[in-house]
Amino acid sequence: MIAAREIQVEKIAKSRLADTPLENIPFGRYFTDHMLEADYAGGEWKSVKVVPYGPLQLDPSTAALHYGQAIFEGIKAYRDETGNAYVFRPYDNWERFNKSALRMNMPTVPEEIFIEGMRKLIGVDKEWIPTMKEHALYIRPFMFSTDALLGVRPSETYKFLIILSPSGPYFAAPMKIIVEEQYTRAAPGGVGFSKNAGNYGGSLLAATEAKEKGYDQVLWTDAFEHKWLQEVGMMNVFFMMDGVAVTPSLDEGTILAGVTRSSVITLLQEMGIRVEERRVNIDELLAAYGKGRLTELFGTGTAAVIAPIKELRYKDFSLEMNLDKAPVQNELRARLAAIRSGAEADVHGWMWKV
Repeated sequence: MIAAREIQVEKIAKSRLADTPLENIPFGRYFTDHMLEADYAGGEWKSVKVVPYGPLQLDPSTAALHYGQAIFEGIKAYRDETGNAYVFRPYDNWERFNKSALRMNMPTVPEEIFIEGMRKLIGVDKEWIPTMKEHALYIRPFMFSTDALLGVRPSETYKFLIILSPSGPYFAAPMKIIVEEQYTRAAPGGVGFSKNAGNYGGSLLAATEAKEKGYDQVLWTDAFEHKWLQEVGMMNVFFMMDGVAVTPSLDEGTILAGVTRSSVITLLQEMGIRVEERRVNIDELLAAYGKGRLTELFGTGTAAVIAPIKELRYKDFSLEMNLDKAPVQNELRARLAAIRSGAEADVHGWMWKV
């Protein structure tokens, strides 16, 4: 097993940190000084190293550009109240990354590269972790096929990288969401549960059309009836109905198993709130709203954490939520922040010290 101390490091000549203000920094626009890089060839991973962040040189025939073998993850690092660097549940992301790899017929990445490589990289660039409220260091591990030839088959070579991006809040304001009825994100037997690049590329047109109508994102529905609710573009979704937290189940393999989703389910149960993971039909939601039984809507995700939803549009009807009365999502947001900062005991072992 490769230990973090055994991974070679090539440091940048001069850090860009002094020229990068970290307060209210936009999501995904700025990157730290270094990145982790590893190559897969001949059936094994090799050349694991931390190098200065910079462009990659790719052959025009690189397989990923033509056949879409590309996966990624999203993780966050924080500082606690004493300045120590912690990553939120990285092992869960490592397991999900490898599930995506298997579904996309790609090699899995071992712990000593994914986890220890992350430890080494963050250790080198830990001064980039913002300390302001709702700020974090976003961690993006990703892998893509690198064979330089055309042909529809699994690649024999791959590149794995981790890049780091300091960021502020993903959403500055509560979201307006529209239910998607025309396009389909995923179907049973497909790749909806995997965090592959194609899932996101295929979602962009629907998101663009939603924005043209004044909405931030779409809530995806099933591929057959466009009635059964699944997930929002970049996050899972929860509905508070009659005091019960309801979230679409993962059973059909069409929804990403969010790490924040899992954390929220645990916290809800600790708060004494019953959680139901099941199929949710839009007609059920409309009926609950009409009777005053639907009290909160919110999304959960690594980037968004807890994202309040102030409006959900379906056809010509809008479900408008009163965010002044949203005690559940507000408490969830506060409890997650307290765990990340060290103000609340990490009884579940979610915070992994760098």
